Parts: sequence; structure tokens; C-alpha cells
Amino acid sequence: MSDYIIVEGDQAVFMPAFGAAIVVVQPGVMQASGQTTLAGKKICLQGDESKLSVPGCGYMTPQYSIPGVGTLKINALGGNQTSKKAKSGNKAIILKGSLFTAKFEVQTPAQQPTPAGPVPDATPMYSGSGNFITTNLKFTAS
Repeated sequence: MSDYIIVEGDQAVFMPAFGAAIVVVQPGVMQASGQTTLAGKKICLQGDESKLSVPGCGYMTPQYSIPGVGTLKINALGGNQTSKKAKSGNKAIILKGSLFTAKFEVQTPAQQPTPAGPVPDATPMYSGSGNFITTNLKFTAS
């Protein structure tokens, strides 16, 4: 099935629920490595998603109520988010698709208040999901 091609500057939007963690999400902006352009913008190729990083996002959990900070990243594209037929430079093209899997890497752990002092969250990473929002509503690939 054909879907819209993701281009330079399109957004990766993360859902706030990352398992037990609730993240104050911010969108990430896709950087493209494709030589092909659509309406003057480079197309995104498989592998470009791994370069996306959104640092400085706050988070907390029900147990760790003093907020911490981490970085949002795309962990893996969904099965319908890469082209099966169309290629650019022997690489699949990233498509809008449905959901990608995301990861939230903790830099400063959230903390649990206790009478003996705050206890830091020991979880180094949380898993979640997100999707793409594209400015390209004309060009598709399959």
C-alpha cells in the first residue's frame, strides 16, 4: 500500500506514555540523507530515523514524583513505515505509516521523596511510541 514520503523537516511526534513514565514530549525534526528531493526537500531514507534525538524532556512516574530529564529517540520504524518497492540509493524510503517504537533514555533520574532523602529512579530507559507528521501531502511510495 502506498503512503506519504517523509521529507526533511517533517516531525516525529512522541506519545507521552512510556510504560510507567509520563514524559513531557516535544516533537523531533527529521533530517534527511536522500539525494532525491520532493518540492525542494530531501527525502528521508531508512537509517535517518536513528539520527533523531530530542534532549531535555522532563519525566516522572507514579513512584518517582520529583521530575527527571532524558532524551527521546526513535527505536525502530513500524513495518509499514519503509517502502518495499521504491528505493533511493539502494535504501528504503521512510513513509508516514502508523506508529514507530520510541525510547526515552534517562539522563537525570526522577526521584522518590523519602524521609531519609530522595531515592533516584534506577530505570535507565523507557519504551513508548510515536508517529510522523508530514508536510508532504502529494508524493507517495510503496
